[in-house]
Amino acid sequence: MKVEFLGGARTVTGSATLLEKGSLKWLVDCGMFQGGKEIEKRNHNTRSYRPETLSFILLTHAHIDHTGLIPKLVREGFQGRVICTQATLDLCEVMLRDSGHIQETEAEWQNRKSKRSGGKGASPLYTVEDAEKSLRFFSPVKYDEVISLNDGIKVRFQDAGHILGSAIIELWVDEGGGEKKLVFSGDLGNSGQPIVRDPSWIKEADLLWLESTYGNRLHKSREETLRELLKIVQEALAHQAKVIIPAFAVERTQDIIYTLGQFIREGLIPSIPVYIDSPLAISATEIFKKNSDYFDRETEQILSGGDDPLDLPEMIYTRTTEKSKAINEDKGAGIIISASGMCDSGRIKHHLKHHLWQEQSHVVFIGYQGEGTIGRRIVDGAKSVRLFGEEVAIRAHIHTLGGFSAHADQKGLLEWLSHFENSQLEVFVNHGEEKNSLELSHLIHEHFHLNTSVPQWREKRTFFVPEERTLPEKEGGEVTPSEETFHTLFRHLDRNFKRLRKKLRSMRSKGEIVQDPRWLEKLGEMNRKIEEMESEL
Repeated sequence: MKVEFLGGARTVTGSATLLEKGSLKWLVDCGMFQGGKEIEKRNHNTRSYRPETLSFILLTHAHIDHTGLIPKLVREGFQGRVICTQATLDLCEVMLRDSGHIQETEAEWQNRKSKRSGGKGASPLYTVEDAEKSLRFFSPVKYDEVISLNDGIKVRFQDAGHILGSAIIELWVDEGGGEKKLVFSGDLGNSGQPIVRDPSWIKEADLLWLESTYGNRLHKSREETLRELLKIVQEALAHQAKVIIPAFAVERTQDIIYTLGQFIREGLIPSIPVYIDSPLAISATEIFKKNSDYFDRETEQILSGGDDPLDLPEMIYTRTTEKSKAINEDKGAGIIISASGMCDSGRIKHHLKHHLWQEQSHVVFIGYQGEGTIGRRIVDGAKSVRLFGEEVAIRAHIHTLGGFSAHADQKGLLEWLSHFENSQLEVFVNHGEEKNSLELSHLIHEHFHLNTSVPQWREKRTFFVPEERTLPEKEGGEVTPSEETFHTLFRHLDRNFKRLRKKLRSMRSKGEIVQDPRWLEKLGEMNRKIEEMESEL
């Protein structure tokens, strides 16, 4: 079986993995690259995805960094099935259309700019029409169902606890003389999040793709985060000020609505105007309400008690541009929840322009801020940011509340991984900035003694190849003597490495390793040399 890491490799965006078994090819996720001009150039070159040859695409969840290139692949010839949960399909219906609209708007703006300067015109990455056409290929499935696909492939979707309908994908492949199991974590959620359930535990796998968005840090506790948000809202109320919350339209917006409702139900704050200033977030909230069978037990209890956990007494939906502009004319206290979550596009930029320079305003970041984004610059302490061609000073109170993250932190990722029972499990750490992925990879190797790696973008691997077929074939089927010698040596060393690692694990478990610091240092040095040689091979 062949694998190519097409996205989410040493970056937190563009998630996509191409898998190939004989003549069968498929993708797990098909995400758009986001976060700056340089990385977004990758969206325009999808030849390596081979859209016309793909039999199906498996989706972990609806976020655009996991789904956003599907319409482009459909335009380029993809005609297979897009397999996902029903909630993911419902969310993709609004999110992909919205993405198509953004592509058209950005291309139109670029063309106006190019026309004035005499430059070349630009075409949108894809259109709303392309997005709508792509939805015809979606095929929803339920959690926990084992589904047989073609050519010895089976798949099951388990709850990832990240957003509504998010999934861990278990994939069984009949390959290499037996059945092998691959697991894709997708984006793993935090335990104890409202609305969605906790991530499912997985016990068995041969290969694991594990996300690492927060692979190098720990979140604040949910309780501490709620206390911080409550204090911010109370202070804004006391000074008749605004709280601006850049929020992803899906999950994070609904989480904040749920939390503010909790404050009001418990009498901690009075009713206050809460503006949901994002057509996509409004549609997503309606989809959440429609899919209440995905809710966790606590949210179901609120519903059964007669309250709507996704509604507030003074919640104001602003679908139109005119209503959005009118928000900033209101001088009283209020909360504005607007997209995008990283502040690089959408209506949030207008609200930041109105409030960043005001000392009494509060800007609350509740989600991950990618490298190169406006949100990241603000969080990192910039004195000003450029918005709509104007330099805007940052004088508002800036807050970062990690407890609202929809991603598991380092502790959560290691705890989830600890449930696997295969000591020969191979782990590919992906979907994280390079330093995060590398640190998590090192910790996994140190704690669990598993083979781990952090793949490079476009890196290719081959797995489950029988011994007699490990030599690469040249055109004409010939193999050079030097290659044959190398691969014979490689197999010999690989067997020795595995034997040595097994022996070391056995010695550790029996307490036979000498605890003298000098010997431990030598053992560590030997292990590093083995890792370096493995990496070179």
